[in-house]
Amino acid sequence: MSEPDVPKFDAPRHVAIIMDGNGRWAAARGLPRGEGHRRGVEALRRTVRAAGELGVQVLTIFSFSAENWSRPAAEIRELMGLLRRFIRHDLAELHGNNVRIRIIGEREGLDPDIGRLIAEAEELTRANDGVTLVVAFNYGARQEIARAARRIATEVAEGRLAAADVSVEKLAGFLDTTDLPDPDLIVRTSGEQRLSNFLLWQSAYSELVFVPTYWPDFDRAALESAISEYHRRERRFGGLVARTGS
Repeated sequence: MSEPDVPKFDAPRHVAIIMDGNGRWAAARGLPRGEGHRRGVEALRRTVRAAGELGVQVLTIFSFSAENWSRPAAEIRELMGLLRRFIRHDLAELHGNNVRIRIIGEREGLDPDIGRLIAEAEELTRANDGVTLVVAFNYGARQEIARAARRIATEVAEGRLAAADVSVEKLAGFLDTTDLPDPDLIVRTSGEQRLSNFLLWQSAYSELVFVPTYWPDFDRAALESAISEYHRRERRFGGLVARTGS
């Protein structure tokens, strides 16, 4: 029995991507890891364009995790340099394409110039109403939930919130993603099949698609393929079946 036709361009509202495999892409070609990261930035540019063209409203990317600080110092310098260049060189084009930029993650302790670049990118694009590009930078989901819990504890201790009023919805309002929809689809490249401390709260009912492609090779066709797989799923949300394409 053949599979039903799946609409290619009926995009989910929010797609999140764990961009994995830069180093392995480079190693497979006898290139330094830094070249893999540079090619990964090119893949990011392609993917942001494709997401906008396909109708994705929110695209979240896992660019640098809170655990990545344990990597070699030279690689961290390379990654920070790539972030600086991406914002300085690509910000005008993203703004011109009506992309809104949001950064989630811990900002305390970052180099001052990176903090300024992040603030500039968010402020310049704040009024844009095209695709929202959410960059998870210095981000960890457990750390995010812990920050939210501390803020709630402060509210309770200072009498602005009753402990009995702390609900799922209330806690979600203290997360970095408070005004964003939860991801419908999470894609991880490179063949690894885990979330690695990414959007743990928000992914409670997300569809997960793991693809063997290393991130530097990811393109529009790969994104369309992941969306097609998403449309084959049945989303229940703990209740009755809800077809993703309905």
